[in-house]
Amino acid sequence: MFHPDTQFLIDHWTALSRRSVSRGGIPDRAALEPDALGLRLPRTFMAQRCRDDAVVRLAGGWIEGFHGESLKGQSLLSLWRTASRPLVSTALLQAVREGRPVVIVALAGSLTAQIEVALLPLRGPSGRPDRLLGLYAPAATLSLATDEPRLLTARVSIGVGDAARAPLSLAAVGGRRIA
Repeated sequence: MFHPDTQFLIDHWTALSRRSVSRGGIPDRAALEPDALGLRLPRTFMAQRCRDDAVVRLAGGWIEGFHGESLKGQSLLSLWRTASRPLVSTALLQAVREGRPVVIVALAGSLTAQIEVALLPLRGPSGRPDRLLGLYAPAATLSLATDEPRLLTARVSIGVGDAARAPLSLAAVGGRRIA
């Protein structure tokens, strides 16, 4: 069971993905209306995928306050501890390849406060699924010391719902294997 804000965002994304204009079950970035997110907006971010990472394009005030700096143009992986980055990179790729939300359950600060980070794929202006809508949903009020590191520690990632895109499979033509 997810945090209520995580579940709200997943439900909202799912409604957008079921519209007839959504291609491959992934809604366009333009279909997202920020006002619909209400009080969750300060805890959301938008990132653009770049290979195994993503670059933060826009981050809400709560997220920037949590990390203690402006995040525009920063690598999304840089917000995570080094040991967590492979799991986060895999979650980013899973969200885009499978066309479905992925939720990362993480620990914040001194490893005592749990937080969910939702990643939801969106299509950018090119029509490719290269945007990610994200949300931080802390389980409790986070109160970190001013000198405490603001990096997240990923514990597990969970794909939500059915994959909208068929998995890749191996095929053979004339006895020769092709992708």
